[in-house]
Amino acid sequence: MFKKALLLSLLIIFIDQFIKIYIKTHFIIGEEYAVSGNWFILHFTENNGMAFGMELEGMWGKLLLSSFRVIAISGLGYYVYHLCKTNANKGFIISMTMVFAGAFGNIVDSVFYGAIFNDSYSQVATFMPAGGGYSSLMFGRVVDMFYFPIIHGYFPKWMPMWGGEPFEFFSPVFNFADFAISSGVGVMILKQKTFFADEKKQAEIKSEEAIN
Repeated sequence: MFKKALLLSLLIIFIDQFIKIYIKTHFIIGEEYAVSGNWFILHFTENNGMAFGMELEGMWGKLLLSSFRVIAISGLGYYVYHLCKTNANKGFIISMTMVFAGAFGNIVDSVFYGAIFNDSYSQVATFMPAGGGYSSLMFGRVVDMFYFPIIHGYFPKWMPMWGGEPFEFFSPVFNFADFAISSGVGVMILKQKTFFADEKKQAEIKSEEAIN
């Protein structure tokens, strides 16, 4: 199972980085391309922080987040390895692998992109520019591009605070790594009884074997 988890991780990371590098080297910040009407759009943006554009402010916030990501991904990687070696539920291993690979994909941006690309403002970025990158190691920005503004409308006027205000679903711009993380977490939530029931059974079997 470890080999399958490794191959899945590499596939997710490859797809994520392929899309990001293509967008980074072909689009200017804010540029859009309508893939399918007005509901599926490639919209190039970058963020300093977490999934779906959330972030911690300031230089120290960025450094803290990048450092935390490196530590967290190391722990996640070891946990996936441990799950494989202990023959955990295959669905749980796949879900955790998706979370790990997605997190790893975003770490690549955060750690390396600032040093290997120039900025994308008013220009298409180039790889390893002569003048150096737009930042340094650990201070890169995460590339986002998927935008699904499926529904546009207005909140009912009778609604407190937001009455009459425009709303949009789905407004966050995200990337393939975010999708992998969210999918992995979503499957774990939906299948938690199955996943953790198997772990409980294995723990009971080991306990019985130890007693006998």
